[in-house]
Amino acid sequence: MSALILDAGALVAVDRDDRAMIARLRVAQQHGAESRTNAMVIAQVWRDRQGRHGRQVSLARLLRAVDVRAVSHHDGRQAGVLLGVAGTADPVDATVVLLAGPGDRILTSDPGDLIRLATAAANRAVIVAC
Repeated sequence: MSALILDAGALVAVDRDDRAMIARLRVAQQHGAESRTNAMVIAQVWRDRQGRHGRQVSLARLLRAVDVRAVSHHDGRQAGVLLGVAGTADPVDATVVLLAGPGDRILTSDPGDLIRLATAAANRAVIVAC
């Protein structure tokens, strides 16, 4: 089964209790799909200071079931090259695309740039607007 790669838009949807997104992720999990993101995507959406205020309960719950990967020095270089080839500017988007393999689905609220990046990466990921 292909993995779900979560961009900031998918995490924001969960944070806003978007029932359709939560259901989509739940069904994928029930069918054995792995969910992945990286630490920089979380940095884009996390605003709850150490979970003390409970404002991001839905997001915190989701993240327990997500494989959150670090972004290494090598990843940074690859992302920079990818940005140059694709002609886009968001390094976090590039690191998201680098998490994907053939057939993986990237859930994003920014399909335009992600399509350009995935095409440049030639990783055959499927971009899904959320």
